[in-house]
Amino acid sequence: MSLYLKYLSMHLKSELQYKMSFILSFISQFFTFFGYYFTILCLFNKFSNIKGFTVYEVLLTFSIVTFGCSFCEVFFRGMDQFDKLIVEGNFDRLLLRPRNIILQVFGEEINYVKLSRVLQSLVILVIALLNLNVEWNIYKVLTLLLMMLGSITLFLSLFTIAATYCFITVKGLEIRHVLTDGGKHLAQYPIGIFRKGFVLVLTYIVPFGFVNYYPLLYILGRVEKKVYIFSPITTILYLIVSLLLFYKGVKKYSSVGS
Repeated sequence: MSLYLKYLSMHLKSELQYKMSFILSFISQFFTFFGYYFTILCLFNKFSNIKGFTVYEVLLTFSIVTFGCSFCEVFFRGMDQFDKLIVEGNFDRLLLRPRNIILQVFGEEINYVKLSRVLQSLVILVIALLNLNVEWNIYKVLTLLLMMLGSITLFLSLFTIAATYCFITVKGLEIRHVLTDGGKHLAQYPIGIFRKGFVLVLTYIVPFGFVNYYPLLYILGRVEKKVYIFSPITTILYLIVSLLLFYKGVKKYSSVGS
């Protein structure tokens, strides 16, 4: 863990070498990403609800998914940009070091500018919570916290799977965008609004449903089953599988050559 903290400190010092550039980039990221927020508001300006879900219920799922993705883009960016390590031959260099390879990959790139997206998602989360008619109790607070942690775990898993794909194809751009950006845009809405086939895929193949839909139903009081509280924990199994696949890829990796 101390190694990763050193990476965090090193990257922060690097980015603050050009303070004005960092500040302007941070501000631009914050306001640019609000475009997605206004898109949802414009949609609900025409429709009062989407299959029974109101604007603030959708904003809750939007903020949870955006939070998890943005958090991973900040602190686990190295895994998200893993194909660069392969193409540039830098992954070979990491393998020579007597340190945990996962931590080294995480620390290769940390993008503090994307913290603006994390902040934005938290702002939208607060807006949604203040406008939802929810009778809060300890179980629902726990559900919300697990949704946020589950979102981080799920996107880290997707980044890891996309990185593993690079051991086969070297460049993993397409699969990364399908899993992360594509999945993120779909999961910004409660998956119950989609057709049954999409619901099955977003539940059992890429388990966004366990993060932003089933626990949401419990928070909104549409189901009473307390098992829904802990559904985000299933993303830990998804992460374990993705890490095992990654290590298997590392063992079979034989360099990209020159």
